[in-house]
Amino acid sequence: MFNGQWSIMKKSLFIIYNLLFIISTAAQTLTVKVTNPLPIPRRDVPVVVDLHKVLKDKAANIMSATVQYVAVSQRPTTTDNLPSSASDAPLACQLDDIDGDLIPDELAFICDIPASTTLTFKAVCSSVLPMKNYPPRVNAFMKVWDRKYRYPRINSIEYQGSNPPLATYDAIYGHGAQWETELVGFRVYIDHRQSIDIYGKPRPALTLDSTNFYSTRQDIAAGLGCDILFAGASVGAGSFRGYVNEQPTYVDSVQARGQRIIASGPVRTIVEVTDKGWLYNRRTLNMRQLYTTWAGHRDVQVDITIRNTSPTDSQLSEQNDEPILFCTGVQKLEQQNQGFIMPDGLAASWGLNIPDKAAEDLVEGVGLAVYVPAPYLNSTKEDQLNYLAIIHPDAFGHIRYHLAICALMEEGGFQNFTQWQNWTRQWQEQLNQPCQITASKI
Repeated sequence: MFNGQWSIMKKSLFIIYNLLFIISTAAQTLTVKVTNPLPIPRRDVPVVVDLHKVLKDKAANIMSATVQYVAVSQRPTTTDNLPSSASDAPLACQLDDIDGDLIPDELAFICDIPASTTLTFKAVCSSVLPMKNYPPRVNAFMKVWDRKYRYPRINSIEYQGSNPPLATYDAIYGHGAQWETELVGFRVYIDHRQSIDIYGKPRPALTLDSTNFYSTRQDIAAGLGCDILFAGASVGAGSFRGYVNEQPTYVDSVQARGQRIIASGPVRTIVEVTDKGWLYNRRTLNMRQLYTTWAGHRDVQVDITIRNTSPTDSQLSEQNDEPILFCTGVQKLEQQNQGFIMPDGLAASWGLNIPDKAAEDLVEGVGLAVYVPAPYLNSTKEDQLNYLAIIHPDAFGHIRYHLAICALMEEGGFQNFTQWQNWTRQWQEQLNQPCQITASKI
């Protein structure tokens, strides 16, 4: 009799355990609506869902996600067809852990959306669903030098600030983190300059993992692209700088500097740059920079958070309450430069340069652009090397700006400064009127 009762109890406990397991791993379904406020269709629109905001404590259980188109609330005209994202096939998406605590913070995907239209998507987040392997449209990585020439990938690295800049620069294969979309490529140097370098491609493809910014003439002939900019002492293509005595300055005198790959696709890359204990303008700062790039894009969103750790001054401002200043911008090209800096924070340049001074026959044409939104813009100026935007943090120590590039080598790309200038103004308009995103749990 006892054995029979124990058997029934075991079965009951087994059923309860499985029910609890099912409840704990149940999928969380979200409705995500994306609205295009502009009267023009938009492609590869970034969509980011804050999982902590929508799912609260349930976000800790999420391990995978799928996204699918559901409906269009305002059907476009007959001449404006629905985009490819409005289909039954799952959209490429990813879960990103931004702060490194091993819990996903954001769901990210992209969509095409017609003019003045709202699209609705269903996102299913689960701890048990397998994550589909989507074809990558972006890539981000860091590699280290090794004497066996294997150059292993690493996720992060941090150097003591006492190291000579050249030692940190040479220890990383490619001199810093690299990332790319199908259209363009970037790297950020891991030394005190932290300059943004750029990579052009004749045809859309992911090629940086093969060339690592070290393209040979054979690589160039094969259409793999190459480094297309010599920055020198300028701000290059939207590099972040200090601003002291009305001059750009490097990020010198730090206690530690590091880089980390936060996300590497399939649709979004995020590269982190940190500087701890930066002695700047009579203060000690901690700084975190995030460089975010999306599939189908040629631009980068730059988000910088700065904390003042000086014990005598907890505010990130001067004694007269003026904000502490930094700068960014675009350089003037070596040959045939054309460019401008507008009072509203839009800067652009166009021209020719020789990226590799050991190969002076390889002349590259480039277009550069930077846009600083009004909350972070102090003033603008032009100097001998640059079109500069003088920038400052908001009340939370945050700065945001955007940079974009093009290469004259692009097949069917921009042919002159007028075309590039027109694109930058359209780009600025779309940045100022982003698609509106709302997410809720079903």
